[in-house]
Amino acid sequence: MRTSRKLSVALACPEGAWPHPGWPAPDDRYVGRAVRLAPPFRVPEDVDAVVLYCAEPLDALRELRAGAVPVIVVGPHRDTETIVEVFRGGAGYLVEDDYCTCMLSSAVVGATIGHTYLSPAACAALREGARRESTANAAAERLRGLLSPRERQIMELLSTGLGAQEIGLRLRLSEKTVRNNLSNIYAKLDARGSTDAVLRWLGAAPVLRI
Repeated sequence: MRTSRKLSVALACPEGAWPHPGWPAPDDRYVGRAVRLAPPFRVPEDVDAVVLYCAEPLDALRELRAGAVPVIVVGPHRDTETIVEVFRGGAGYLVEDDYCTCMLSSAVVGATIGHTYLSPAACAALREGARRESTANAAAERLRGLLSPRERQIMELLSTGLGAQEIGLRLRLSEKTVRNNLSNIYAKLDARGSTDAVLRWLGAAPVLRI
């Protein structure tokens, strides 16, 4: 995990003020600097992640020029369709009033190592979207049959928004063991990474082109 130095974050807020003016706190273990961007948002190369605070995340994501810098969206939408599309686009999603600034810092850290972080309400919406698609769920069941019982446990936890370290704590496994299992899972599911694997696990693929 990239914690040898504190991370730098760009804050993109198309509408209104950033709701956490005191973040990151001086004692934040992971995030040391937050830089406000003015529209049109040009993300500087020296930041580790972008936090996009907006009312309409799909439109804002299409306009944001983040390049390879990972994005975490903070927005008011709790509907399944919006959250699934944001997740398919590779961005994390925190629903307003469903997270704290500690979770926001965790989301930034996760984003820098390829983990797509979801707040509890966003995770519930993603899972509900998968349940609605019976045909996709049948395909997901076939994919799940490729995984061992331990790999299914790991995927179930990954799909609730946990990262490798948190999964290891839950299952009493080392983080290295979890990551080795995830590598095997990605190969079996033909997934490019954690976001793609969760989409396939939940029956919500294919990935959206944003």
